[in-house]
Amino acid sequence: MPASTTPPPLQGPTAKEKKYDRQLRLWAASGQQALERTHIVLINNGAGVVGIETLKNLVLPGIESFTIFDQDVVKEEDLGVNFFLSEESLGRSRAGECCRYLKELNPEVKGHFESQSKFLKSDFIREVRMFEGRLVVLIAGAVQKSEDLKKVRNYALEHDIPLFYIKSAGFYSYITLQLPAQFPIVDTHPDPESTQDLRLLHPWSELSEFVSEKTRDLRDLDDHNHGHIPYLLILLHYLEEWKTLHDGRPPENYKEKTAFRELVRNGARVDNAEGGEENFDEAVGAVLKSLNPPSITSGLCEIFKVEECQQPRKDSANFWIIASALRTFHASHNALPLPGSVPDMKAQSADYIQLQNIYKAKARKDNVEVFNHVRSLEKELGRESAIDGKEIEAFCKGAAFVKLVKGKSLHVPQDPKAVISSSVAKYFIQQLENEESLIPIYLSFLAHNYIYEDSEQIVETQTMNSYLDTFLATLRSSGGDFDIDAAKERLAPAVAELVRAGGAELHNISAFTGGMVAQEVIKVITKQYIPIDNTCIFDGITSKTAVFKL
Repeated sequence: MPASTTPPPLQGPTAKEKKYDRQLRLWAASGQQALERTHIVLINNGAGVVGIETLKNLVLPGIESFTIFDQDVVKEEDLGVNFFLSEESLGRSRAGECCRYLKELNPEVKGHFESQSKFLKSDFIREVRMFEGRLVVLIAGAVQKSEDLKKVRNYALEHDIPLFYIKSAGFYSYITLQLPAQFPIVDTHPDPESTQDLRLLHPWSELSEFVSEKTRDLRDLDDHNHGHIPYLLILLHYLEEWKTLHDGRPPENYKEKTAFRELVRNGARVDNAEGGEENFDEAVGAVLKSLNPPSITSGLCEIFKVEECQQPRKDSANFWIIASALRTFHASHNALPLPGSVPDMKAQSADYIQLQNIYKAKARKDNVEVFNHVRSLEKELGRESAIDGKEIEAFCKGAAFVKLVKGKSLHVPQDPKAVISSSVAKYFIQQLENEESLIPIYLSFLAHNYIYEDSEQIVETQTMNSYLDTFLATLRSSGGDFDIDAAKERLAPAVAELVRAGGAELHNISAFTGGMVAQEVIKVITKQYIPIDNTCIFDGITSKTAVFKL
């Protein structure tokens, strides 16, 4: 009798997987690894609440480390708005106290602080250079000198470091995101329904053979088998019938697709026990969305036109090497690699599994072709390290929804005449004429920042209105005529709220804003989902948000 063998014990989730279970479902292990290699630098100013709230929402999911730059000491007014301070914090370094409490949230995260140096100068640059992994810089609150803000902005641009500028005052807040000039995102997490690519108009041989096998005697099948033919096979079967009657052409326009849909509907049996067939209902419902020729999105077209995609260099990022290989594949097949997924449908298990395997085999074949193009490019360019096959596979799977975000430089507070360019003047006018637009809040923040950050004056309604009057006059001369008096009326409530707040933060508004910022930071770190492009405004009075590309 053969010796019995004990099966290996089942491997349960690790302690880390248990701890981060919910977020791993959102951005997977690859996203978590990216977080755990990221250092966040927070330059905290003013009340400093929104910056700390943002850090809280990054410490909890497990970034590697953070550093807080803040020269203020804790005062009485801080205790009412900052939940990471206590009475014993009074008179101590605000950066140090917040750092201490933040680290309690997640002991695995390393925290640092700097409260003495001129952090926007040499010490900031030194701090940034200490970390070789991923780096994100947050600037929260009003920086008193615009020249200091320019230094950080320019350094971030030069070294491709994502930079967030966050401002919260009263019931309003806004975020501006400065990304590198080219920021590609492969895993954009599109709606699953939009990712279906079934290639019904261009079936390959294995799929055609399976259709022929299962539908050869379609009219003679018993009710059970007839009612379990996968709807993809039904559509392909009737497509062949349609082509026979239309010179080999598939249905091309709405009228023809409607006629084809009736052809499919008439093939269903209604004299059975159910009074119809679910698989034929699925086929009828899929006609309009499934019978379309392969195409690529405008975003991918744009990527294919980028010089680095057409002529990648030895030092090009992996993204551009794979994108170039994908471009070659598309030029050869006039289609992207097949994703390989099949939607749920009424079918017998054996038929559905076989259909899945046919699609997966085709997807693997396409992936291998792109993989070989990548290896040929690497050899041609003399690259020393090969791109991981999993990275190529992930790119192929999500190729149709790859996104290239073009970063724009952060706006530094400046004279109103310098803010407006001909390219944005008409856009500002259009938004000012829209009664629902939140652009008046953004323009009021511009005025507030300029007055405070360059002169450290107490911001009053008169000085705000003076800035905005000049702005509106310049806007009219640059972008065309519009009703200035109506624009002033729309600006007045935002001006009044910022003057009333006097730069003070409300904890609930800053906490909400901190959550939004952290969400965008995580998108940037993991390179998953699509971050804002590039300014988001929150109106806490009406509970509205809006994103503007400025």
